[in-house]
Parts: sequence; C-alpha cells; structure tokens
Amino acid sequence: MKKKILFVIPCLDAGGGEKSLINLLHAIDYTLFDVDLLVFHNKGMFLNSIPKEVNLISIYGDFLDFSESIFISISEFINQRKFHLVLHRVLFFFKNKLEKNTSKAEQISWKNLSKSIPKSTQEYDVAIGALEKSSIYYVIEKVKAKTKMGFIHTNYSNSGMQKALDLPFFEKLNYLVTISDECANDLSQNFPNIKHNIKLIYNIVSPSLIKELSNEKLEDSTFNSSVFTILTIARLSKEKGIDLALDAAFLLLKMGIVFKWYIIGDGVEKNYLEKKIKENHLENNFILLGLKANPYPYLKQSNLYVQPSRYEGKSLAIDEAKILGKPIITTNYPTAKEQITNGINGIMCDMNPVDIAQQVKYLKENPNLMEKFISNLNELQLGTESEITKLYNLIYGKA
Repeated sequence: MKKKILFVIPCLDAGGGEKSLINLLHAIDYTLFDVDLLVFHNKGMFLNSIPKEVNLISIYGDFLDFSESIFISISEFINQRKFHLVLHRVLFFFKNKLEKNTSKAEQISWKNLSKSIPKSTQEYDVAIGALEKSSIYYVIEKVKAKTKMGFIHTNYSNSGMQKALDLPFFEKLNYLVTISDECANDLSQNFPNIKHNIKLIYNIVSPSLIKELSNEKLEDSTFNSSVFTILTIARLSKEKGIDLALDAAFLLLKMGIVFKWYIIGDGVEKNYLEKKIKENHLENNFILLGLKANPYPYLKQSNLYVQPSRYEGKSLAIDEAKILGKPIITTNYPTAKEQITNGINGIMCDMNPVDIAQQVKYLKENPNLMEKFISNLNELQLGTESEITKLYNLIYGKA
C-alpha cells in the first residue's frame, strides 16, 4: 500500500529551497507514494514545474481574506463579525512592519497568521515542512501525521532566525533535515538537545536534465555572449551579495576590463540595485535580467559563474554551474568549501568587492587556468539523484 506524504511550502517563487523541492519531487518514485503539495500562496515561477503525479492543494476560508491587503482584510472580517481575526490581522501587520529582521518577523507573526488557517482534514503517513519557519510550524500545528520532518536550507546561525522561537517546534519533529555538512554541524551546535534527529540530505540535481534544458533557446535577446560574460543566479537580497558584485563590476570597469555581468533573479533589493547601477553608469555592463524559468541556456553561454554571497546553506546554482563545466568564483562563506576546491575547480575569494574584482580579472587574463577548471569539473561525478534514498529511509524509519 502506498504511503501518503504531504509537503508544505509558502510559495514557489524562485529560490534555492523552492527549486530544491521541485527537484526532489521529480526524483520521487510515485509507484510507492501518493504525494500532496500544500502551497500557502499559489504563485511563483516553479508552479508549472510540479510533476503531474503531485496533487496540489491550497488553504481556503479565512486564510484567503487574511492574505489580502490589511484594509481589505480587516473590512472582510468586520463584515463577517470575526473580530478576533481583525485583531490578529492588525498584529500580523505591525509585527511584519516594525521587525526589520524578516526571518524573525515571520517567526513572531506566525501565531497571528495561524489563527486564520484551519487544521488539515487529511491524515498522512509523513508530513514535511519543505522550508524553514512557517512550513514547519504548519506541519506541527495543523497536520496529523505519523512522522513529521522539517527542512532547513540555510546556515542557521547566519539566518536571523531566533532559536527560542524555533526550539518548541523542532522538538516535535521526528527529523530536522538540512542540506550540507556545515549546516548540519551548525544546527547541532544551536540545538544540541535534538542533535540525534538532525539528518543530512544533499540537494538533488540531475546533470542529464540540466544539460538538456541548457540547449533550449534563450528567453532574452539582450543577452550578449560575444564579450567576456559573467553570470550570477541569485535572489536580489542582502545575503546573496549582489551589491558586492555590483561594486566589483564598477572596479572592473575602472581597470579597463571588457565584460558583461548578468544577474538572473528578483528580490527586495531590485530598486536599490537599479539606482546604484545608474549612478555608476553600469547600465551596459551590469544587467539585471529578472527571473528566468530556465536559466541554463544563459549559464551554458557564459564564460564565468560568480557567487558573491554573504552566506549560503549550500548553493544549488554552484552545483548547476559545475554540471555545465563553468569556471566558478565564490566568496568564502563557510559552506563554499564543500563545493569548490580552491585553485582546482574554482576560486574562493574574500567577501569584498576588491577581491571579487581581482579574481575575475585574474581568471579572464589566465585562460589556461579557466580551461584547467573546466577540465577538472568535467571529470567530477555530479549527479545526486541517489539522495532520494536518504528520504526514503527516513520515511520508512530506517535512519
């Protein structure tokens, strides 16, 4: 008899955690499992990438009104005489407005949001919060399941999340799963009492699929690979360091380097970055392409991949760049060493614009070193489809 599994995630916008879930769903053997996917908000570029075997479900009722703008939401609840939800909607608004740490804001406002969310009417063998914070909270509070898991896709110590707020939820999970050795060690240090339940499952990537998708036509005709082309795939947010990349691009221009640096992604820093690009006259050199459903043709046609992050759980984009044999420069955040061997298949640089720019210049002027990196990358076994077996072992209690 098939086991019934529920995955939970807030939305399917572009992001490493969201993409990791889609890859995982494509690796599952659906002769063994019936899978539901609960998405709080049915939006995001990965919605169309959900495997046909997955049953997509949504939250209805009060949650839909709660998700409206504050004035519409309050008006609806007043009309329905649901005054307790008026209070929680107001508190939710102010907590998210006043708390500058967005991770903590999501944590402290959950108890208000949760008042609008009904408990699941289904019972599952396994329920999995596919992303930190609200996905896990939902699994704990709203779902009846024999086994409960939560995924953490980032380095906890750098995430802005508050241990005291997460611990009560983590203690109720059967397993807390993360994606890199560094992240697992960090979680163990932060939550020593549940160390025995912390498990490691690497991001699932399929070289054959990525190579196939990389042969598709570019969506954007403005992409110009006739000059030295740099690519970064990342959310436009502080932790991804796109501002560092922009400053590095300005330095490269001052050095007289001919290049185009493309950024695939979107996020809260978009307006700030656009303004800074204009101020520094980088419109022709540092180009924000926005989100792309298929970034692989851009990656294939680039000369160099740069990951300027301040921290990462484990970069899925770096794994994908390695599969397509692209020389890589990454800042030296803790988990980078799990993906790049410095000087062998890429370069790890200091987390500042000067060193990023210097290393880009160095690689551009040393094509033989770039060829060495490409050759070494092409010799690696990079597929991680077998990681799905680790999830199966947790599902069947064989961990």
